[in-house]
Amino acid sequence: MPLASRDLVSWNAVLSAHAQNGLAVDALELYRRMRGPDGGGVEPDAVTLVGVLSSCAHQGARGMGFDIERYVRERLPSFRTNVQLCNALINFHARCGSLPRAQRLFDEMLRRSIVSWTALITGYGMHGHGDIAVSLFERMVSEGIRPDNVAMVGLLSACSHAGMYDEGRRYFSTMESAYKLQPTLEHYTCMVDLLGRAGRLEEARELISSMPMPADGAVWGALLGACKIHRNAELGEEAFEHIIELEPRNAGYYVLMSNIYTDTGQLDGVARVRAMMRERGLKKEPGCSYIEHKGRVHLFMADDHSHPQAKRIYELVIRLEQMVKEKPGARESGAAGGGEKKVAVQPLIGFHSEKLAVAFGLLNTEAGSEIVVIKNLRVCGDCHSFLKAVSGIANRAFLVRDASRFHQFKGGVCSCKDYW
Repeated sequence: MPLASRDLVSWNAVLSAHAQNGLAVDALELYRRMRGPDGGGVEPDAVTLVGVLSSCAHQGARGMGFDIERYVRERLPSFRTNVQLCNALINFHARCGSLPRAQRLFDEMLRRSIVSWTALITGYGMHGHGDIAVSLFERMVSEGIRPDNVAMVGLLSACSHAGMYDEGRRYFSTMESAYKLQPTLEHYTCMVDLLGRAGRLEEARELISSMPMPADGAVWGALLGACKIHRNAELGEEAFEHIIELEPRNAGYYVLMSNIYTDTGQLDGVARVRAMMRERGLKKEPGCSYIEHKGRVHLFMADDHSHPQAKRIYELVIRLEQMVKEKPGARESGAAGGGEKKVAVQPLIGFHSEKLAVAFGLLNTEAGSEIVVIKNLRVCGDCHSFLKAVSGIANRAFLVRDASRFHQFKGGVCSCKDYW
């Protein structure tokens, strides 16, 4: 289209299409173009901002999301009457680690929809606050709003993350009688995850057998993830066989099965899975973490030395690891300041991306401020233990969003209570 012909409607059409299809990076780039010379002075409206905020939430683009909120408050003073825009803001804050702001926006709304409630319930669930999520759900029902399938997924997921087995089982079993809802594949996935995390692997397997529809890759994947947690290679193999028939190109499941074999000392199994990956041309998705600082996104990969501050970052990680091993109760003095001590030379490999991102945060942010890191994969057990200990040593709080939930590390403990 000629630049002069691109009006607000055409920009919104293409931006919303990308946002609704999960192409968050493209949607955000389109918004940047719209606000630049390509946009020809076109100003965004509420429709534009809903699409951009949903993409910010998906991508964890906190800086741009906060900019959008400032724009909304300055240029759209009556935004509280726009339910869709408020819902998008609540969802953004809940998914990007700002639960208090999400709650405040929810409380300020003049009128709420089922989407408003679901966004907040899901947000509390992602942060491990299952009890608050359940209370919100009950309050919603008491106010006469009947839950839909999406709200039930948020509720069951919240129960799963918080280890609320009895509550999750009760809500799932009463879906039809209480709310006239037929459980879908997403609800069964949540329940398999709930049962599996709680160590009820056989019960989870029986639930899959009783399903009125064929289980998909996500259902079997939830069981495989539970087998990783509880080191059950036999049931894991059964789940894996189903998965590679349903999703043969999903490398993540191969890695998960390989890790189960590693944890149970079955090195022949590890070799077998790796051979399958080579034959099928599959590669493990590289882990990456990023942190926003002064308007810039700093991206880290595992064993990444490309950052300008790489030398200082690695020295700090090594020093912190030594402190964790030698004096778990020690307090860090000046970890982010000058006058760093020389450390023993160690091979600079095996450094996961979240450790590097947190070290960058310690070096570059003010004492007392929370360090927020977004990671594309699940936090591993080693990094989880490391970040718990360092939060106590450095007397700093870290908020990490991984592939499935938030972890807030503070004072040597994690908000997930080691149940994740």
